[in-house]
Amino acid sequence: MYQRILVATDGSPLSKKAVKASVELAKALSAELIALYVVPRYPMSYFEGGMSVSADEVARTEKHWADKGQAVVDAVVQGAQSEGVQAKAVVTHSDLVAETIISSAKKKQCDLIVMASHGRKGIQRVLLGSETQHVLTHSHTPVLVLR
Repeated sequence: MYQRILVATDGSPLSKKAVKASVELAKALSAELIALYVVPRYPMSYFEGGMSVSADEVARTEKHWADKGQAVVDAVVQGAQSEGVQAKAVVTHSDLVAETIISSAKKKQCDLIVMASHGRKGIQRVLLGSETQHVLTHSHTPVLVLR
């Protein structure tokens, strides 16, 4: 049925449920799992005309977010492999979360996208209900949404 499943995660509790379900599904179908974490860009436009932020500070913050994302997908891969599921980790940078999920699924030739109905809010958000809705309405790849 499905040979390659992409699970979009942000490390939130709800996202972890989607990860667990995707690992179980991949195991049952002998499918490969791709764990995706989308790192947002530093929101520079919030500071226009306000306080200045150094390029070094922006780089440090984005690196911190990327390192956190890598840790999240590495944990997914480790958990999947412990269940006998072949898995890969992908961390990418973009403010266009939904588009990145859709394009990553296409690029990695995934035939299913699994994601939570919503994630965190604020600056640290990676997945939101609106992002899930966007993926649902724009993806040509089937989408399984968990809540």
